[in-house]
Amino acid sequence: MTENLPIAQSQSLYELLGGETGVRALVDRFYDLMDSAPEAKDIRALHAASLKQSREKLFMFLSGWSGGPPLYMEKFGHPRLRMRHLPFTIGDRERDQWIWCMSHALDAGGFHPSVVEHLKTRFREVADFMRNQE
Repeated sequence: MTENLPIAQSQSLYELLGGETGVRALVDRFYDLMDSAPEAKDIRALHAASLKQSREKLFMFLSGWSGGPPLYMEKFGHPRLRMRHLPFTIGDRERDQWIWCMSHALDAGGFHPSVVEHLKTRFREVADFMRNQE
């Protein structure tokens, strides 16, 4: 996953993000933005009043996805992202608001610029794949 990053090949993306602490901080920044920014009002409306469960699930997913402990898989099985998101209306607006929150969370993380660009590209691809409405 880090093949295009100018970092030691032995480092996982999880390590480049700062391990558990870094991934949790990224998730917290992401959901703090979603919860407070008017630019994210539509994507926020798709979530429960409390974001606690969403925070924990994203943290667990990103841990394994980035090369760290497979916490999500251990607890819930295969992520099946698209299937799990089908009950929610996700169009261009919701995708773009999700990307906005994640991009700002990444920018504020103090990560190496190549890690940020790599993740922004990957997250854009995943967010676009989640769309289920024209």
